[in-house]
Amino acid sequence: MFFSKKIVTMSLESAKKIASRQAVEDYLANNTIVGIGSGSTIVYAVEKISEIVKNLNWNIKCVPTSFQAKQLIHKHNLDLTDLETNPELDICFDGADEVDENLNLIKGGGGCLLQEKIVASCAKTLVIVADYSKDSTYLGEKYKKGIPLEVVPMCYSPILKKIQKRFGGTVSLRMAQAKAGPVVTDNGNFILDWFVFDKKLDWEKINLEIIQMPGIVETGLFINMAAKAYFGLVDGSVKTRKKPELTFK
Repeated sequence: MFFSKKIVTMSLESAKKIASRQAVEDYLANNTIVGIGSGSTIVYAVEKISEIVKNLNWNIKCVPTSFQAKQLIHKHNLDLTDLETNPELDICFDGADEVDENLNLIKGGGGCLLQEKIVASCAKTLVIVADYSKDSTYLGEKYKKGIPLEVVPMCYSPILKKIQKRFGGTVSLRMAQAKAGPVVTDNGNFILDWFVFDKKLDWEKINLEIIQMPGIVETGLFINMAAKAYFGLVDGSVKTRKKPELTFK
């Protein structure tokens, strides 16, 4: 049992790495402003960015989406900047908890959804890097930890009840693992995890309705934001998915 689990973990890490490196090779360009996402997969993307910058002496400036991303930028001696200095980004590399067939995403498993969405919204192109376990036909097919909702602490209980009453499912306050009490985001907010998945749900409509509730800061639903996703596969290859082209009749 232990040996089998180790093989799966190694395969996932390898898949994250090959997807990240391929995406950076395809999209990174000299003299650009780059958004740096959060999570375990983005570590490999930053490593590849650093490698290219060092070898080619490229001018790349990086905007972090979290404390973790900022530390990665410092660790690899990349140029750190922010949205105040550079409000428009050329590209953003980020991970995802799940990606559906239309490139809609669930993000926020690591608690950085607000800053991730802000940075992604400022980028001309959002590129997602992930392993094969994040590739789904519909949201909730594989990811079973709920949809993250960042909320102002004083209203987490009313929001929890409103979500359950309006849309069904169950909502829970995310609790910290290494300390007593709830998880607190980089922005000082709480996170609710909403467990409701149905193939027929209109996520774009639901996202717009939830975001209008007073007290909701942001949702982990990233709808119509990603341009392309890279999935590292078990066999060492990389699968990609592009945003569907709009057609007009």
